[in-house]
Amino acid sequence: MATAHGNTDLTTMNTTPPTILLTETTKPEWLRLPAPGARCRFTGLSRSTLNELTIAGPANDGVPPVKSVVLRKRGATRGIRLINYDSLMRYLAELA
Repeated sequence: MATAHGNTDLTTMNTTPPTILLTETTKPEWLRLPAPGARCRFTGLSRSTLNELTIAGPANDGVPPVKSVVLRKRGATRGIRLINYDSLMRYLAELA
């Protein structure tokens, strides 16, 4: 049966997005904290939990178990916290 555009055979396509497998070439080296109210797309952890794991405080006896860095301009009080992916995954694996 011909359509208005001249196509004779119509098929359906699978519109499910492909699953992304993390390999050494695609896994991130650093993760940015998720937005408030959102969760980490790699671990499902909340922003608050990630902060407790990366910032020295009473929740971790002053020794954060996960490595992170803060990028900020000279003299700025705020910055962007980046979490080391391997450090976070290693910590979570130790809990299992």
